[in-house]
Amino acid sequence: MLQAMGITSLYSHQQLSLEMTRQGKNIVVVTGTASGKTLCYNLPVLRELNAYSKSRALYLFPTKALAQDQYQNLVDWIKELEGDGSLTAGVYDGDTPTNARQAVRSKARIVLSNPDMLHNGILPHHTIWAEFFRNLRFVVIDEMHTYRGVFGSHVANVIRRLKRVCAFYGVTPQFILCSATIGNPKEHAEALIEDTVTAITESGAPTGDKHVLLWNPPVVNPDLGLRASARSQTNRIARLAIKSGLKTLVFAQSRTMVEVLTKYLKDVFDHDPRKPARIRAYRGGYLPKERRAAEREMRAGSVDGIVSTSALELGVDIGSLDTVVLNGYPGSVAATWQRFGRAGRRRQSALGVLVASSDPLDQYLVRHPEFFQGAPPEHARIQPDQPLILLDHIRCAAFELPFLGDEMFGNGTATPWLEVLGEEGVLHREGDRWEWIADSYPAIAVSLRSVADGNFVVADRTDGRQTIIAEVDYTAAAMTLYEGAIHMIQSVPYQVERLDWEGRKAYVTRTHVDYYTDAIDYTKLKVLDCFDSAGAGRGQAHHGEVHVVRRVPGYKKIRFYSHENIGYGPVNLPDQELHTTAVWWQLPQAVLEAAFDQRQQALDGFLGAAYALHVVATVAVMAEARDLQKSVGSGDGAWFVSADVNGRGQLRGSDGQPAMLAPDAPFTPTVYLYDAFPGGIGQSEPLFRRREDLVAQSMTLIERCDCRGGCPGCVGPVLAADEDAATTPKALALRVLALLAAL
Repeated sequence: MLQAMGITSLYSHQQLSLEMTRQGKNIVVVTGTASGKTLCYNLPVLRELNAYSKSRALYLFPTKALAQDQYQNLVDWIKELEGDGSLTAGVYDGDTPTNARQAVRSKARIVLSNPDMLHNGILPHHTIWAEFFRNLRFVVIDEMHTYRGVFGSHVANVIRRLKRVCAFYGVTPQFILCSATIGNPKEHAEALIEDTVTAITESGAPTGDKHVLLWNPPVVNPDLGLRASARSQTNRIARLAIKSGLKTLVFAQSRTMVEVLTKYLKDVFDHDPRKPARIRAYRGGYLPKERRAAEREMRAGSVDGIVSTSALELGVDIGSLDTVVLNGYPGSVAATWQRFGRAGRRRQSALGVLVASSDPLDQYLVRHPEFFQGAPPEHARIQPDQPLILLDHIRCAAFELPFLGDEMFGNGTATPWLEVLGEEGVLHREGDRWEWIADSYPAIAVSLRSVADGNFVVADRTDGRQTIIAEVDYTAAAMTLYEGAIHMIQSVPYQVERLDWEGRKAYVTRTHVDYYTDAIDYTKLKVLDCFDSAGAGRGQAHHGEVHVVRRVPGYKKIRFYSHENIGYGPVNLPDQELHTTAVWWQLPQAVLEAAFDQRQQALDGFLGAAYALHVVATVAVMAEARDLQKSVGSGDGAWFVSADVNGRGQLRGSDGQPAMLAPDAPFTPTVYLYDAFPGGIGQSEPLFRRREDLVAQSMTLIERCDCRGGCPGCVGPVLAADEDAATTPKALALRVLALLAAL
């Protein structure tokens, strides 16, 4: 088979993978992009399935696109084997038609899926998969580095349930894991599957030259430290690369920015409707048919420019690329190199361009390129025993199979959790056996990737009919589908006419506008319980439980190209409430009054300090941006606006007006960093332990910034320059941090 495909020898890491799996070991392969990791699992699996006609394998990928791509590769390889036709593969995910699912279950010996489908579509119905589970020999987990934080903690519990079902059918499958470069591959792999794993980290594959350009947009206002927008510079560089004949992939940080950049490039390259489109957008939320069409065009090389979210960060074959442009730093060194690695996959030279945004971390990187070049990859962390996550999956596991006696689940006995579920009335105890007795189907109510379940569908009724054109996950709906929002698909703008929150449906119509919309969100926190406290300079640091209320009261209209704010509109949606854990810092009122002439100065200092602390903390625990959030409180129940109509964080009262700091009112400004997940995900506790280091690093971040009085690179957007150097936002934030620093 390999010879027919033109492969005459294996790379050293491929050969080692083959040997380790032959010995029955679980392995994790961590080598660079385009180093042939696919062979590291396909060879052992195909060898096993070719030798034993009943053996089965399960492949898990984090995205549907990657599963589809690997399926096409597998089909080609199976054809080369020229067997008796019994070796078949099939994709089983949310896009698989209902009439095809029975065929995959009964005939496919290699099933390609994702953790979400395994969680709510396969394990709860394992009895109709009995033949598959009885013969399951290999479980392949690709792109392991994506399973971290909340998502990774959920996936580790899904693997626990998978192993439990396998044990019921009398099998112990062998695990093969693959990953982009991370700092703790063996530790993370063993945390995911809770078994011993052999790590293979030395690549034997040759690579082409990699050229990296760190691009800082030019300064347009030296006093305020304002630079040209990253989106305009990304558009400029991508346009130049495509005009020069380079196949180019642009990564944007949000779905909205994907659509904005796609529009800019289509305006240049796709203005003639008689010619085939040269620019394609790719992101979550598109319908399966549209995603598959985009993937085919990418593989065929018929498009010159692709604009994507992180959906294409993983190992999807998108043909031969010359250039990758990042619109902002992805948040980790590992993710940056993973995205740059998408170019040059045919061993040719490749160019990676990182266009820095105004984010403090972006600015730090471009000012200290030696950090980017020499920084070790970050560690991936999960906490599968987080109480809410663990309880959800024990509930799902009890539905799948009864619990017996003091059966273990993860690192401890499941009995205390089973007793809780017994009190809820969903389990019944008969002797030492716990049986599921509820009518409910628990897995459907547990989302692996978000706090709440229930995607919103987007229905286009421009022509009088209702046509489903997209879907949006629950957590993003409040920020993107409010009435009046511009929702873009392949750069085509649709306006949201009505949002049915309870029915999970947004009704849109085609429109022609020269702007896009950006939501404004408020947060308000209340401390419920303090677990631990410690001195922090002249103030206090705390760790405990908080109640968070998030509100989206309005949105901004941002004009294309000029990016000017041309107005805003109101939003009327339910508040989103959350009980979680947090770490927070406070200074006594007497200390603040001695250090600052005005209360507003102290509050501005806290706003700037919160901005810097959030950046440093996100890096410290390798948090996903959605998993760790910041807020500021004034002690009087004011709302914190993370980005108001002017782009600047502010405190506002319940009436939406700027908070009035009365001289005789209690004044205890507070910086909160909280886990954006019910019950917490375990990030606030390590942050509390590292509180002194976080404050010190935040001071360093601000001090090393080149701006005069504060900028988006250190303390957040600054609305006006202050002539007095002692009262600039930068100076005020440093004063707050100095008061919180270790004495």
